[in-house]
Amino acid sequence: MNITIICVGKIKEKYLKSAIDEYVKRLSRYCKLNVVELGDEKTPDNASEKEELLIKEKEGESILKNIKDNMFVIALDLKGNMLSSEELSNYIKDLGIRGESNIAFVIGGSLGISKAVLERANYKLCFSKMTFPHQLFRVMLLEQVYRGIRIISGEPYHK
Repeated sequence: MNITIICVGKIKEKYLKSAIDEYVKRLSRYCKLNVVELGDEKTPDNASEKEELLIKEKEGESILKNIKDNMFVIALDLKGNMLSSEELSNYIKDLGIRGESNIAFVIGGSLGISKAVLERANYKLCFSKMTFPHQLFRVMLLEQVYRGIRIISGEPYHK
């Protein structure tokens, strides 16, 4: 299985980089993992809705350039479906059974994901109704993908 994480924003914090590196190392035993880190657009203070929309669209164009035609795209979106860890694991397993072996998870910037990217997505996933920093969310996503693959493999995991 090939898993690509397409994310907007650079990770600057060492503790987050360390956690990301750990999950990338752990996942390398189970799948081919590629993390595509895209630059984010600067949002001016007191930006208007129109300015925010333009920023999301520009980030969206960058995201779409990194999505290949054969990728099954899962967009992380507050309006997406909420799954338990076991349900996410089963979903990933079912994708593999259906022949969808190239999965791309998309994490947008601080303003979210553009309409164009959401329209390209095959599935929209929501981790929580709470808001998380997108840098921290990358760690959370990698942990859940790792947990899911361990469940698929029949290996122990924390409940």
